[in-house]
Amino acid sequence: MSALPDGKKLVRSPSGLRMLPENGAFSSPFSLDEPQWVPDKECPRCMQCDTKFDFIRRKHHCRRCGRCFCDKCCSKKVVLPRMCFVDPVRQCAECSLVSQKETEFYDKQLKVLLGGGTFVVTWEESDKSETMTCRLSNNHRYLFLDGESHFEVELSRISSMQILTDGSSPGGGMSRASGMLLHYKPMGSQDPQQLRVEVADDKKVASLWLAAMHKNTYGFE
Repeated sequence: MSALPDGKKLVRSPSGLRMLPENGAFSSPFSLDEPQWVPDKECPRCMQCDTKFDFIRRKHHCRRCGRCFCDKCCSKKVVLPRMCFVDPVRQCAECSLVSQKETEFYDKQLKVLLGGGTFVVTWEESDKSETMTCRLSNNHRYLFLDGESHFEVELSRISSMQILTDGSSPGGGMSRASGMLLHYKPMGSQDPQQLRVEVADDKKVASLWLAAMHKNTYGFE
């Protein structure tokens, strides 16, 4: 069941300390597996600047891509929450830029999604509507909808999402998100269903939630 508590354990890997779910089924869909390191014997030179390694120029592995670099090309230590590292870890220049961009998701959008928003939810197959709080589950795998009833949609089973807007905002700015249409396959079924979610009372919070949902529903490429 998705509502079970998510226990975690501290694991030491070659790359550093990681805080991982005890049950792999509860891992976040945004997470990444540790890469296989390029074996030392296959890497006599830096894979960025081609500097030859020796007793002075040591080789270092990027914790994100697993490739081999000299200290100059792999000097940055950057947080990498997608691999559940406890501390910032060494990454090459290319990977560190990607990780820094992803930090915005974990510091901002993820908190918005976990906090939730209030919406009027309509099920296509019954035309039944209910005011519900929509939020991302703590393990990031499910969309929880809570009102008089409780409903869950697994993110991996969402096939498409369309953001609905209410036209131009006051002052001629960009239109504000007013809802979304989700197409998903319920557990145990291959028949797609549609869920319509429309902003209820707190439009500002709900619109921010929709914007974060739109940006991150499918995780990272």
